[in-house]
Amino acid sequence: MNAPFPQSLLDVLTEHPERIAFEHGDRRVTNGQLLSLVRELVAGFDAENIGPGRAVAMTTSVTPEAFAAYLAAFVVGTRVVGVAPGYAPAQRAHVLAADIDVVLTDSSLDELRAHGEADPEPRGKPDDVARLVFTSGSTGLPKGCMQTYASMTARSFWQPDRWTPEVAALAAAGSRYLCAGTLASPVIFDQVVLSLLGGGTAVIPTGDLSRLLPYGIEKYRISSAILPVSRVNAILSVLRTEQVDLSSLRALTVSGSPVPAHRLAEAIERIGPVMYNLYGQSEAGVIAMLTPAGVREWGADALSTVGRVHPDVEVQARDTEGNPVPRGETGEIFVRGPAMMTGYWHEPELTAEVLIDGWLRTRDLGFLDQNGLLHLVGRSRDVVIVNAQIYYTGPIEATLGRSEDVQEAFVIGAPDDRTGEAIHAFIQPVPGHEPDLAALAELVRDQLGTLSVPANMTIVHDVPQTATGKPDKRALLAAHQS
Repeated sequence: MNAPFPQSLLDVLTEHPERIAFEHGDRRVTNGQLLSLVRELVAGFDAENIGPGRAVAMTTSVTPEAFAAYLAAFVVGTRVVGVAPGYAPAQRAHVLAADIDVVLTDSSLDELRAHGEADPEPRGKPDDVARLVFTSGSTGLPKGCMQTYASMTARSFWQPDRWTPEVAALAAAGSRYLCAGTLASPVIFDQVVLSLLGGGTAVIPTGDLSRLLPYGIEKYRISSAILPVSRVNAILSVLRTEQVDLSSLRALTVSGSPVPAHRLAEAIERIGPVMYNLYGQSEAGVIAMLTPAGVREWGADALSTVGRVHPDVEVQARDTEGNPVPRGETGEIFVRGPAMMTGYWHEPELTAEVLIDGWLRTRDLGFLDQNGLLHLVGRSRDVVIVNAQIYYTGPIEATLGRSEDVQEAFVIGAPDDRTGEAIHAFIQPVPGHEPDLAALAELVRDQLGTLSVPANMTIVHDVPQTATGKPDKRALLAAHQS
């Protein structure tokens, strides 16, 4: 039987108080000290009558105290809302308007700790919302995905006795986990938890973060990290011309957006056979993962996939009528599993669009191959409509990205008086390279046909990101429209 969330982590903190939970600059915070922080914050929440039915917004920075605050808020059964830095003012206001009772800052945590200690016994009710995870807002205002205490308890990442060999290996690799992102991200937060459950230490870097990658991996002897594609590309840009000691790395997980197969192959060559490719959504949790063991088993063909579907998750590829398609045939990916959201906060119409008969509509396009590996080929809504004809951007981006001169490609529909929309591609070159736009157009023509060739291609060196670290194609288009 699963321990009620977040009891499994509390048990590890209690059973191994001497372990170092966090390194933060010169500080070393043990499991026992972290547990004391949690106990103090639970007492503070109790003193302020913050418990089930109330909502706490976290606007804290990345510190051991902030992590303890998240954990304590889960213990007392509140609805926790992590507010990611980087939201536009209107987006931030939208998140903070989600029926929030208390907004916590770094300074307010000190005030909460002035009420002694209380037993950290989990009080969350199974059907109550434990975590309200807001999406990036790349298509407008962020949507709040409701994750209940029952679904958090059901997540195998939080239950060591239910770890698959792949998850156990990832946890074991986290002896020195690089915490280089916001705790408001469920991916970052859960990876810290996985490291602590596996007996590791979360390393919070200080100083100039612009030079953190890859140099911080060498400096802090990092064993694991989870990064978006853009940061992995930044590491590769350095490694093409410099020697950096990354021998401490045992797991580098890429998440957030698809990784081109050739770029993943380069990462394995330059960084090492330590690459994990994680596919998940705020709405669904972890769906699939490609591991180093999977690459060894299936070879180069696996690099174009996101690996095997998680054992707790069911996946179907469906046609436009909602009917399952045969294995190997592309369709829209639907998933079902215990970690799914229960809906979008105060968005019943949007919820009805994606939750259908117990299944979650991911809006991603893909297929399962004969080995059970999941291939992603694009987004069902990430399309350009030219003269009433639909063109999916994913295949165009993938084709452009195969050029050795292209680091990443971003395709979006731009308004066009003649055709309604036109295909616009933004090309981020590999540093030191100058892509030949005519050759890129020919590459798309050869692979996808003349009608898929972008009407416009723009070289860009800096790509804006959403609050959650994903490329913001709408912002790119807005910045380059005349």
